Amino acid sequence: MSYVFIKVILTYIMDINLGVIFAFVAMFSWGIGDFLIQKTVRKVGDVEALAYIGIIGGILLLPFVILEFNLLFSLANVLVLVLLGIVTFIAALFNFEALKKGKLSVVEIMLEIELPITVVLGFIFFKEKISFLQFFIILLIFLGILLIALEKTSFKNKFFVFEKGVLFALIAALGMGLINFFTAFSSREVSPFMAVWFPWVLFTTLCIFYLIKNKRFNKLFLDFKKFKILIIFMGVFDTLAWLSYASAVKTSNLAVTTAITESYPAIALFLGLFINKERIDWHQYLGAAIAIVCSFLLGFIVS
Repeated sequence: MSYVFIKVILTYIMDINLGVIFAFVAMFSWGIGDFLIQKTVRKVGDVEALAYIGIIGGILLLPFVILEFNLLFSLANVLVLVLLGIVTFIAALFNFEALKKGKLSVVEIMLEIELPITVVLGFIFFKEKISFLQFFIILLIFLGILLIALEKTSFKNKFFVFEKGVLFALIAALGMGLINFFTAFSSREVSPFMAVWFPWVLFTTLCIFYLIKNKRFNKLFLDFKKFKILIIFMGVFDTLAWLSYASAVKTSNLAVTTAITESYPAIALFLGLFINKERIDWHQYLGAAIAIVCSFLLGFIVS
């Protein structure tokens, strides 16, 4: 009996698309990574945290991209990678600011807006199709996002009070949708490793110039000595997340991959509630459940 069960499980695992496996690795890594990013930005600052991620990721991936430097001889490749780097720099700063100001459990759900943006871009540029059922599920995700974003409501006074960091998270989500698309495009046209490494080197350079100009560069070394473990784990998990995502979207459907990874707020939500002791209202729990469950369902329905 146990032999048959094990055989069925192994057969199922072998049938799983490699891209789906990479997507789930990205999902778990993003959930943990964002939890660590929130702690880091509150201790060292937005630009500093982004610089640490770029430096750690650049070093970790360097051995894998050395043999791919010839890909940079193409102007088209360089242009798309530069564009990805700039968008990543801007979106990441808004993302980090949202994590610094807002609740992890709220910000993570707001970032779910990147899913429909990515699906639409995949539909337009990669000719990926969306069924009526898939469109309906995306609308439910928006409903969940709205519920989780609202701190409290007063129908008597007819006003809504939004959670702190929601506006930053909204802008970050728009940028993340673009990053998802350009990462997929770069992975297919250049390579998954280069799609992560080159943009990260670019935004790290921008961060360092900014820190030098504002006389905060020396602070990088001081903060690293003080929060070394936290910073290293943050950089490793974020690097693993983006590399896994880039590897997944190289061959797999962009909408499917992104929908699966959008379940990562479940990880961050758990960490935020139980480790950070954050509190959210019942309607926010409902919104979180709707957004996360629908994201997960979409991953299996999109074809």
